[in-house]
Amino acid sequence: EVLLRMHSVGICGSDVHYWQHGRIGDFVVKDPMVLGHEASGTVVKVGSGVTHLKPGDRVAIEPGVPREVDEFCKTGRYNLSPTIFFCATPPDDGNLCRYYKHSASYCYKLPDNVTFEEGALIEPLSVGIHACKRAGVTLGSKVFVSGSGPIGLVNVIIAKMMGAAAVVVTDLSASRLQKAKEVGADFTIQVKNETPQEVASKVESVLGCMPEITVECTGVQACIQAGIYATRSGGTLVLVGLGPEMVTVPIVNAAVREVDIRGIFRYCNTWPVAISLLASKRINVKPLVTHRFPLEKALEAFETTKRGEGVKVMLKCDPTDQSP
Repeated sequence: EVLLRMHSVGICGSDVHYWQHGRIGDFVVKDPMVLGHEASGTVVKVGSGVTHLKPGDRVAIEPGVPREVDEFCKTGRYNLSPTIFFCATPPDDGNLCRYYKHSASYCYKLPDNVTFEEGALIEPLSVGIHACKRAGVTLGSKVFVSGSGPIGLVNVIIAKMMGAAAVVVTDLSASRLQKAKEVGADFTIQVKNETPQEVASKVESVLGCMPEITVECTGVQACIQAGIYATRSGGTLVLVGLGPEMVTVPIVNAAVREVDIRGIFRYCNTWPVAISLLASKRINVKPLVTHRFPLEKALEAFETTKRGEGVKVMLKCDPTDQSP
């Protein structure tokens, strides 16, 4: 294990949800729990068996650590391990604090040209990497991203990086769609009260064809329905956003058109990829951070996220650090 002095911690929708509702699905907060799982920091101390890190190293933290080498770990899909430790998922404490201890194997050294903030953004970025891989985004893909929050935006960034020829994004908010344009979306559609079929036909008309791939980032029933209707026959719909447990969808429409529907659960094997992308400057995640607060103003930071202001709110945990 390593002891870290935390630097930057992003606030996620799930953190806000636990704070407000005390549960997400089967994960119920029964005791006080530290929030935070999008994080970076500096190594202060290392355990006796740790060789790849030393005090002073700047690292990005992968929050999910398998507790045992089970069948999922053996096949490289450790995110599916039922006993996995995960920061800020009850009952496991997160890392929104000054000092934090974590498994050394899941701390990744940041190159000098990658900032602490970029390091913290690897966590949401990983959702995009995992989703686009599961979706099979490749050279020339036409992609529909439903939802332009932080997760929709990282999917836009990664889909374009993986070779998507055109990406269209839908959202209710004009300002969020503007941010999607900023990070590389080719087309945006502001939805108001269209039916799912109407949304699907708008997607088709701006792309000039139906997309082979849809990445659904809202979890809203109508959006999942639109995702099915929009996806080209033989294509893939990846469900990233999670809403109610039971959702009514036109499953027969998907079945008879051979639209594959895939779920994703967090990510695996993404930190090295993300670090390479950031270090080589192939992607720019800096526009995602819109607000910064010191740890003392954590409540204000959470309120800002809850109100849906900006995109990514970042907390600064190290009072001695004066970097921007």
